[in-house]
Amino acid sequence: MLANAGVASRRVAENLIVEGRVRVNGEVVTELGSRIDPTTDLVDVDGTAIQLDPSKRYVMLNKPTGVFSTMRDERGRPDLQRFTNEWPERLFNVGRLDAETSGLLLLTNDGELSHVLAHPSFGVTKVYIAKVDGRVTAQTIATLTRGIELEDGAIAADKARLLSSSTDGGGSLIELTLHSGRNRIVRRMMDAVGHPVVDLVRRQFGPLHLGTLPAGRARELTKVERGALLTLARPAPSGPSQVLPQDQEPRRDDDPHSAGSDQET
Repeated sequence: MLANAGVASRRVAENLIVEGRVRVNGEVVTELGSRIDPTTDLVDVDGTAIQLDPSKRYVMLNKPTGVFSTMRDERGRPDLQRFTNEWPERLFNVGRLDAETSGLLLLTNDGELSHVLAHPSFGVTKVYIAKVDGRVTAQTIATLTRGIELEDGAIAADKARLLSSSTDGGGSLIELTLHSGRNRIVRRMMDAVGHPVVDLVRRQFGPLHLGTLPAGRARELTKVERGALLTLARPAPSGPSQVLPQDQEPRRDDDPHSAGSDQET
């Protein structure tokens, strides 16, 4: 099981089991040769989830500006399909970035994981770098973290950091950390404090970091990244499942300006 998943050699995998470091569906397994169903059972080693189903694909895309977050745009605008030709599986995007926002977008054929991560109640943390008009002050940063009132309710950044601020009208660079999936939330927050967004990049989605991946390029997640992502999406062993009923599934409209879960930022 673990050897086939690429976790360790068969001998090392047996030692992990004997040492009680392997859990199946939240229960420690110490018996060698225990059978599991890779399509339904959840396995972790030292608390890190293991991918057992080789049919599941997880791809990180650095979405360029001008591309709409849909696999097939009915109006013929640039969409995500061109970035998935390398993989035979039918991939789809987890959440959205608006056409003028670039950065990290997760593509997968794992419907259950996508459902959990994209649902607003799950609150996956996202980190953005925004270039904005004007000179942002420490008081503005404090306002963003303290909270502001928008037309659809109050919102506060989990974290906000001023990276640079020009004194000659060149604008400011800020880092915002949010778990909200509200429509165009970063742009609306910055508009509300008087600093419209000029350029916006999502650098982080949950445990995934964009790193040096060039704009317009996609790559499969590493084993470590897959483990971190699957661990995030799985329920705690002693707690209730985070997976919500299917009738609460977020909308997947092709209109990038529609309301819904994790739509645009």
